[in-house]
Amino acid sequence: MTSQSIGGVLGAIVAAVVLAAAFYYVPVGPFAKPVPVKVEAPAAETAPAAPAPRGPVVREVPN
Repeated sequence: MTSQSIGGVLGAIVAAVVLAAAFYYVPVGPFAKPVPVKVEAPAAETAPAAPAPRGPVVREVPN
């Protein structure tokens, strides 16, 4: 066997592996399963949180 025929055989093996991985990891056409959507119930309303503490208020003072 020449190096070209060995390279061709190895290239075909690599191509077959890549093609198999593509069909395994990527859904194809109508065979793809839709992703289920989770719908969560709205949370019960709670009392509003206390306002965040504010810094000192600086006011202009006339001279």
